[in-house]
Amino acid sequence: MKIRIIGVVGAIVIVGISLAAIGQKRSTLKSASVNASSRSAKAISDAVFDGKKISRSDSQWKKVLTPQAFNILRKKGTERAYTGKLTDNKKAGVYACGACGLHLFSSKDKFDSETGWPSFFQVIHRENIEEEVDSTLGETRTEVLCARCDSHLGHVFDDGPQPTGLRYCINSVALKFVPAK
Repeated sequence: MKIRIIGVVGAIVIVGISLAAIGQKRSTLKSASVNASSRSAKAISDAVFDGKKISRSDSQWKKVLTPQAFNILRKKGTERAYTGKLTDNKKAGVYACGACGLHLFSSKDKFDSETGWPSFFQVIHRENIEEEVDSTLGETRTEVLCARCDSHLGHVFDDGPQPTGLRYCINSVALKFVPAK
C-alpha cells in the first residue's frame, strides 16, 4: 500500500514538473515572438483595449505630451474650433488616442459635422472608450475618455448621422492619425 501511494505521489510530481516546463517553454516562445515582431504586437494591442490601464502622474504625462496636448488630454481642455490639423483630414486610416495610441475611430466613420472638430458617428470598438456625465459650462454633456489612459478626448452628442445618430466631437490634439497601409 505504501509503495502504491509513493508511486502515485511520484507520478503527480513528474506530471507537475512536466507541465511547468511546458508552460515556461510556451512563455519563452511567446516572449521571443513578441520581441521579434514587437511592432505588429503593438498594433494588435492598440486595436482593442485589453483591460490594462495606463496610470501616470501629471509630471510623467508632461514629459510625453506637448503643453497643448497635456491641457486637453489630462486637464479636459478644448482646442478652438477649426484649428486642429485633423479636422479636414480625408485620408484612410485609424485615429488613435494622442496619449497612449489606443485605436479609437476609423476614417470610414468620420464625417464633416461643420463644427470645427473631427467628428465620427461610431468608435472602432466600444470597449476602447468610456463615457462620463459632464456638467461643466452649465449644461449636461457626455464626455468621451480613452478607456486605457483616461485621457479626455471630447464629447458625444445624439445629433449625428445614421446609422447611429451619434456625433463624437473629438479634439484634433487628442488624436494621432495612423494612415492605412
